[in-house]
Amino acid sequence: MKFSESLKKNSDFQNVYKHGKSYANRFFVMYVLKNDLEKNRLGISVSKKVGNSVIRHHITRLVREAYRLQEEMFQSGLDIVVIARVAAKNVSYQETEKSLLHLGSLHHIMLRKEDGIF
Repeated sequence: MKFSESLKKNSDFQNVYKHGKSYANRFFVMYVLKNDLEKNRLGISVSKKVGNSVIRHHITRLVREAYRLQEEMFQSGLDIVVIARVAAKNVSYQETEKSLLHLGSLHHIMLRKEDGIF
């Protein structure tokens, strides 16, 4: 079982933005950068443009939970930053999960069936 950490420092976020690769879909933008750790670090950014604090925290919890439940499908050793777009204001859990998996597949960081995971 993998356990991911959170990205907390602004310098860590800036490093991922500067050196990482990004892909986007309707609800989220995902930046990914390899780290030298055996686990992933997840950072979530939700701007005030998206909504008030209740909405922003709700989106943050949706993203964190969707990632937590699908974590075994992601490769290890990555810094992942997920940025919510304004369209994510009314997103459901199922749409959140689908969007994260879509972005993971665009980044080619999803484990495949032949890797023996699922």
